[in-house]
Amino acid sequence: MCDFCKIASHEINANIVYEDESIMAFLDYEPINEGHILIIPKEHLLDIDEISDKLLYSMLDLSKRIVSSLKKVYSPEGYTIMQNGGAFNDLGHYHLHVFPRYKDDGFGWTDSGMQHDCSMEAALKIKENL
Repeated sequence: MCDFCKIASHEINANIVYEDESIMAFLDYEPINEGHILIIPKEHLLDIDEISDKLLYSMLDLSKRIVSSLKKVYSPEGYTIMQNGGAFNDLGHYHLHVFPRYKDDGFGWTDSGMQHDCSMEAALKIKENL
């Protein structure tokens, strides 16, 4: 059983901010900023395309409510909602990050410097597979 499943079943303690029958949200143990929250499905799932639309909607709706709460509690300059999938999900259980942001918080995306195809041909390949 993974750590997030253990949190979902209350075998591991977490600072829970929300819980219902299918999802829960708790403070990240290694926060990017104070108020960094993880939202997880209680069912062990890895990737977004494994999750039902109903469950995804519940998680997204909760992220919206969490953002409203973070704005009241921390008065951030912004916020980030993100999720890593596949090999980049280092915990092996789907989780959505929600955290307050500040202009000088040091968080940022990195650019590989490589050229990537953003042509109409690339768009059509993706569109054909939707």
